[in-house]
Amino acid sequence: MKEVTLDMAGSMNLIVRKCFLKAEATTDRFHVQQLANDAVQELRIKYRWEIINSENTAYKKVKASGQVYKPEILINGDTLRQLMARSRHVLYKSRDKWTQSQTLRAKLLFERYPDIEIAYNLSDGLRKIYNQAIDLNTARLKLARWFDQIEKACLDSFNSIKRTFEVHHKQIINYFISRSTNAFAESFNAKIKDFRRSLRGVVDIDFFLFRLTKIFA
Repeated sequence: MKEVTLDMAGSMNLIVRKCFLKAEATTDRFHVQQLANDAVQELRIKYRWEIINSENTAYKKVKASGQVYKPEILINGDTLRQLMARSRHVLYKSRDKWTQSQTLRAKLLFERYPDIEIAYNLSDGLRKIYNQAIDLNTARLKLARWFDQIEKACLDSFNSIKRTFEVHHKQIINYFISRSTNAFAESFNAKIKDFRRSLRGVVDIDFFLFRLTKIFA
């Protein structure tokens, strides 16, 4: 079976439909996982801005009274604002890869914002589905159960992901046939961007493509 791995961009889908008529299109797993990661980070950023605005308001009130503003310090030494900023990388990783300090930070975060924990568990659940060596039918079943968890969570950002899955369902499921990714294409794309950056831009496109062919072909 011929297969093409791609992201969910409409332009890429159009190229595949026109140039690879008999190939199966497969959505790269890392683009799908990134959607879930972004949904978690969206929630974290929302709360971070709320904390920033709240601290700014409190600071103005304390300053007006001639006192010194002292933010709340958590048991790990973070302020709430620092907790939100430093949790960014924690939420990208699986629990079993957290360091001791990251485990404590996640515990403090989830205690104060349980919906962030719900979002994190959904994202981590999708990651675990992709990491399992399962067949197509098992993947369908596990993703269906994952969708049920999304409905129970009632998080707007994950409802958007569910709609994306509904649109690209076949291409996403195709990953579990041969577990192909477009990591090679992404790596090559990064090399092209780095090469273009070293030239400080491109004026003659034909000559640029000629040089790419000579160097990377």
